[in-house]
Amino acid sequence: MKEDTYQPRTYRHWIEGKDLIPFDVTVKETDLYIRASSNLQRKAHRLVLKYRHQLEGYIKLNPVFVTSLEPLVVPDYAPAIVRQMAEAARKAGVGPMAAVAGAVAECVGRELLDFSPEIIVENGGDIYLKILSKRIVGVYAGDSPLTGKIGLEINARDTPLGICTSSGKVGHSLSYGKSDAVVVLSASTALADAAATAIGNRVNQSADIDAAIEFGRSIDGLKGIIIVVGKSVGAWGDVKLCEMSV
Repeated sequence: MKEDTYQPRTYRHWIEGKDLIPFDVTVKETDLYIRASSNLQRKAHRLVLKYRHQLEGYIKLNPVFVTSLEPLVVPDYAPAIVRQMAEAARKAGVGPMAAVAGAVAECVGRELLDFSPEIIVENGGDIYLKILSKRIVGVYAGDSPLTGKIGLEINARDTPLGICTSSGKVGHSLSYGKSDAVVVLSASTALADAAATAIGNRVNQSADIDAAIEFGRSIDGLKGIIIVVGKSVGAWGDVKLCEMSV
């Protein structure tokens, strides 16, 4: 999913975590909302600069990495974040930039774990989290009447975890579908991001939910899928939906 600084951010507070310290890190298109046991804003800012530098350097020499809507083969000497995005794109069958927001969230979050036992990094609707106790993550589905009504119960033992959302109606990311929300869970946040895009491309109406989930099941490495179209919801895998109010 494309990193986007112009998308409404009210959903950022739909993750239980008032016991953690929140802070923002913004560098160009990268706009992270992070929660940790202490204010790690300066460390997180340096990490964002580090990974953006790696990506921008690779893209400068390989501009097709940005424009391709198909998976690309990258060399072994490419930066780790580039290889991570390319591998996620290969599994999901999309262009590598479909994984950029998830990859940045995961790379920053993993390094911050050296300084905080719990980390939640949100990047434009894509989340990397490592938690020590159960938390609820709200599902943001645009104008769907289910927005703010359903959430995901996440247990600590299932983290680190990526939870990524694609929508054909919310934000400016490229999507060929018209879902209100496609939420994907994976141990790889980059893969969850790419897969959410791939699955979302197949959803134009509620009648497409079952087929889209069946397609998503074929993507190796996914833990769960939730699709919301209007009042209709489909789910598969290791997901526990719950009622919530925000």
